[in-house]
Amino acid sequence: MSALRILASAVALLAVIGAVLFADVFALRSLALPDALQNFVTVFLGIFIEAAPFLLLGSLTSGFIAEFVSPEDMARFFPRNKALNALSGALMGLAFPVCECGAVPVVRRLYRKGLPISAGIAFLLAAPVINPIVLASTYAAFGFGPVLWSRLVLTVGIAFAIGLVIGTQPSLVRLLAPRTFAPIMGGSMEMSLPQRTLTGRVQSALAAAVDDFLDMGRFLVLGSLLAAGLQSFVPQQALISIGRDPLSSVVALQALAFVLSVCSTVDSFLALSFVNTFTTGSIIAFLVFGPMIDLKSSVMYWTVFRPRVVIYVLMLSFLFTLLAGVFINLNLPW
Repeated sequence: MSALRILASAVALLAVIGAVLFADVFALRSLALPDALQNFVTVFLGIFIEAAPFLLLGSLTSGFIAEFVSPEDMARFFPRNKALNALSGALMGLAFPVCECGAVPVVRRLYRKGLPISAGIAFLLAAPVINPIVLASTYAAFGFGPVLWSRLVLTVGIAFAIGLVIGTQPSLVRLLAPRTFAPIMGGSMEMSLPQRTLTGRVQSALAAAVDDFLDMGRFLVLGSLLAAGLQSFVPQQALISIGRDPLSSVVALQALAFVLSVCSTVDSFLALSFVNTFTTGSIIAFLVFGPMIDLKSSVMYWTVFRPRVVIYVLMLSFLFTLLAGVFINLNLPW
């Protein structure tokens, strides 16, 4: 990609973000929209503006991975043992401080470099929680106690288990979406690092980051529209009215986490508002399941995996988190 194309893409990106912010601050105040539509637009802009910076961070990371990480580096870092791969992927969030939106372009790029399937699945599910920013926000909301440790341990454990289960499938064709799989099989430019100057390689990394952001951005918009629609037009009071039952409270908050699609960097403070209404197990389930897979991120997952893999990941995440939340409610006096 030429420097002129990079500049044009960056200007277009800034124009889109500026238009969204202008609409949020000025246009919405001057339009006499119906209450439901006004709420829909406000919620959509809130979700999109909250997620876009993290998608940008993930895209920048993805671009530099494309240019500076080789398949040989991946082979040296990840062992052949699938269990160790899944565990390594679950802990990679400590090195990549990205939320659920930013993790998707990173994983897609790493798969093109030879990342094991189990490690990529585990990273996608765990990275939105296992990073310093989210751990600090959870500590600020709940302190150094059982909620923080439960969120950490359950996230790593569930991500490891699902990565191991999905990783047992030997055929990449049955797991990865064609757009992700093709560069692995086709021997694309990403299979060998070009011999260029540092400046040229940085320009190439930024160009790849812009491409990733624009490519993933449309799925972020689609996911944000779906989440905003459900929040605005589907009554949620029924979910909140069952907060003390050990089973239904967990299901309710898991469903709420999926619909709200709140970024993992701020969801702890939202969960804190449920403390006097919902059970502890349901609050922990909200904090574990929401960052793993919500309505917004599940749409983005389709850019990496085949639809049935996304469904399997969603179902396994939901069931593992449900069992953990109910167990906490029935057996632990928190």
